Amino acid sequence: MFLKGIYDTALPYKFIISGSGSVELKEKIHESLAGRKAMFEIFPVSFSEFVNFKTEYKYSNRLDDYFAVESKKTLEFLAEYLNFGGYPRVVTEDTLEEKTRIISEIYSSYMEKDIAYLLKIEKLNAFNSLVKILAGQTGKMVNYSELSNTVGISAATVRNYLWYLEKTFITEAISPYFKNARKEITKAPVIYFHDIGFRNYSLGLFGRAAETDGSGFVFQNFIFNVLKIKFLFSGAKINYWRTKEKAEVDFVASWGDKLIPIEVKYADIKKPEINRSLRSFIEKYSPEKAFIVNKSFKGSLIVGKTEINFIPFWELIGKDIFNS
Repeated sequence: MFLKGIYDTALPYKFIISGSGSVELKEKIHESLAGRKAMFEIFPVSFSEFVNFKTEYKYSNRLDDYFAVESKKTLEFLAEYLNFGGYPRVVTEDTLEEKTRIISEIYSSYMEKDIAYLLKIEKLNAFNSLVKILAGQTGKMVNYSELSNTVGISAATVRNYLWYLEKTFITEAISPYFKNARKEITKAPVIYFHDIGFRNYSLGLFGRAAETDGSGFVFQNFIFNVLKIKFLFSGAKINYWRTKEKAEVDFVASWGDKLIPIEVKYADIKKPEINRSLRSFIEKYSPEKAFIVNKSFKGSLIVGKTEINFIPFWELIGKDIFNS
């Protein structure tokens, strides 16, 4: 009501109201400010912003060229980003000790303040355990019953905690792609983290996640965050695809009837080949294009009527590849 009153006095000023406690705000604020506000969601530092900072903004107008020429350095930056994530205070610190101190402070503050105090969650240990389990299952389907049994809380409470995690900007769930929208709502989601550093810290892998057996799923989380920003305000949906025969595609971007399957590969690709899962999707839906995002390989092949493009991850970041 205070902000509404200020706005309605027609003062020659604009006000920026910031904060991450969206759940608390929505519970306590009953005035919508309809027609008086514009909402902006601020994401963690992107990979492009991260590289600009690390290179002192020398290549800010030609990052695509930098990535193409300095491929070795680009992969080093990728490994650092996959290890530490994109929280600004973590990015700007120089030493592992200081980065760890900052992420520890952020993690503790979230658990002890945002969750324990703001959301009145009594079983804080259960919530903390759930975060760690989700971090270990990044990029994999979530089974509510299994989570319930593992953590020792009801399936309804699991769903409630997942809702809290989304509304406090920790995780985001994507649902499977189906032609039948009702099926899509009922099937198991896949969970990703807004910030990879937060995810790594919860598992005790902060600073070394890019060198572990799960590095492929960390890279997959990274690509999801890239796609999320790339498709912002486009009307596109991001889903995953999986069949009863366990054929799966990491991401399916869709605009109405237009589909683009996107596979993510952290392994070093030497030649253009596709797996059984992507081939199954292409045979079923015949998309015009498909993409396999990887660390450095560039190439293409044709399967049926589908053009399959192998692209290094930095091309996904910098170019409008989906409409070219």
